Amino acid sequence: MKRIGIADTTFARYDMAKDAIDELMKHRTEIIIERYTVPGIKDLPVACKKLIEERNCDIVMALGMPGKEPIDKQCAHEASLGIMMVQLMTNKHVIEVFVHEDEAKDDKELKWLAERRAREHAINVINLLFKPENLTRYAGKGLREGFEDVGSIEEGGVGVWKKKL
Repeated sequence: MKRIGIADTTFARYDMAKDAIDELMKHRTEIIIERYTVPGIKDLPVACKKLIEERNCDIVMALGMPGKEPIDKQCAHEASLGIMMVQLMTNKHVIEVFVHEDEAKDDKELKWLAERRAREHAINVINLLFKPENLTRYAGKGLREGFEDVGSIEEGGVGVWKKKL
């Protein structure tokens, strides 16, 4: 039984964790989900570390939604650095799933992007835990989580397919 940690924030404007959990459970039933919600994005690194060390998670998804102001970008960068440190200290993957508010033109697109990115990264988590060879097959394919894939330059930049389990 594998344990998957989900760290998310109350600062986010959309509950990406519910979509990530739904997607994880669609593909695997022999997993245990541990969710830890914190106030803001800079709290995510310690949440991830606690999920790994105290709740024995094999991998963690860190879900956050930085705002559009310069200070939000700075906080997201600092959180990313902390998340990288957690990975190095624990030797476990923490999949950072950030959706910046200014990536979308309006709230409808922001919701769509947040859901899609959370679900596609959930598939990455399943592949990392159970089918790592799938990721090797996708190397160099220009895959993106959220918006459309850009495709491989060897294949003319055509990004028309998505990862499969």
